[in-house]
Amino acid sequence: MAYWLTRRRVARLLRSCLWLAAGFAVLTSGLVLTLRWADPPTSAFVMRHNWLAERGGDWRPARLEWTDWSRIPAPLPLAVVASEDQRFPSHWGFDLEAISKALAEHQRGGRLRGASTISQQVAKNLFLWPGRSYVRKGLEAYFTGLIELFWSKRRILEVYLNVAQFGPNTFGVGQAAPTLFNRSPDALRPHQAALMAAVLPNPDRLSVRDPSPYVRERQGWILRQMHLLGGPAYLAGL
Repeated sequence: MAYWLTRRRVARLLRSCLWLAAGFAVLTSGLVLTLRWADPPTSAFVMRHNWLAERGGDWRPARLEWTDWSRIPAPLPLAVVASEDQRFPSHWGFDLEAISKALAEHQRGGRLRGASTISQQVAKNLFLWPGRSYVRKGLEAYFTGLIELFWSKRRILEVYLNVAQFGPNTFGVGQAAPTLFNRSPDALRPHQAALMAAVLPNPDRLSVRDPSPYVRERQGWILRQMHLLGGPAYLAGL
């Protein structure tokens, strides 16, 4: 009798887990599909930033000021692709070649570096939190798959440029362009776009306003990569 009661409890627990998983899949799929057309009013990273700002310290509250793709100058998406994810137009959310290179370098004794694509960074910035836990990485992979399934590459880049952090308390091109250069997003020049992309690895420490020699070196490298990729025509088919 006890054996059958245990089996029934396990079966109920499994059914409950399946229903929860199905509900999570439906809700998150609906959310990502909605954001194919609806512009996100904020992001998980901005909400976390504002929560920490309220607790004190040097941070100030931040907000997203949405900028449509038509007002984003061609050099800026090209600069971030050249800097962060040069195979962005052709992969399906995960750059397997970059991942294998990073793992091989780690096995040779090097530091384990990230190989996140722009799609993965959108998933992390929009829905998740910083960190390297297996749970976070698993959810990142899940949301990346949904984003690649439901969104166009152009939409992924548009959202990325609107949620990425470009400096302390500065998220998205709509806030970054006037804050960092005192101009509207559509007036950004190629060297300014490359400078913004240069600080993306660590925008809390690397500065657009007071660029270090390292940032200037990255800016020059990004400008050269933009030229080698063929200029804005590289992303013309998105």
